[in-house]
Amino acid sequence: MRKKERAQMAVDLLKEEYPDAICSLEYERPYELLISTRLSAQCTDARVNIVTKDLFAKYTSLEMLANADLAELESIIRPCGLYKTKARDIINLSRMLIDEYDSQLPPSLEELTKLPGIGRKTANLIMGDIFHQPAYVCDTHCIRITNLLGLTTTKDPLKTENELRDCLPPEESNDFCHRLVLHGRAVCKARSPQCEICCLQPCCKHYQDSLKKK
Repeated sequence: MRKKERAQMAVDLLKEEYPDAICSLEYERPYELLISTRLSAQCTDARVNIVTKDLFAKYTSLEMLANADLAELESIIRPCGLYKTKARDIINLSRMLIDEYDSQLPPSLEELTKLPGIGRKTANLIMGDIFHQPAYVCDTHCIRITNLLGLTTTKDPLKTENELRDCLPPEESNDFCHRLVLHGRAVCKARSPQCEICCLQPCCKHYQDSLKKK
């Protein structure tokens, strides 16, 4: 099976298994998704959603975040971990959005990654969920599962992104990555993958190789 054929089959099977391909981070405004994703580094989405409920209730605009007291902001986001760095990034990116982008999110990967604390993973998420452009969110679930499927051959996020660009239909890329997160949490778990009930068996190189060994 060619890689593009394997990718299309994975897209179709995941779409059937998880019809609703949505981001698990909760937000109302585009900049809230940006900040939530920054907070999600080394933290679960569930915990981020708890923290941001209070965060965005207290700071109801970019201007309020840009002028937030650092210590106060740190205390609110502390449960997300790395709170000192994340608090500085939130204040600085809010100021940059106001000063350089008229309080709007810039609609390109290159501009988004200029924002403090924003890497390609977050930028891709914004491009997909906010601007509805092809996006490749290469988080741990995406990297692990696409390696198992045989779609990628690296653990490096940027290399993974480039390899997925070569085999995934662009219009399916963002939803595909969301579904990989859902599948990674429910079935293809890092420590105990449940291959026997996995919907991706027909296109999973790891599963097929394991059958051959038996």
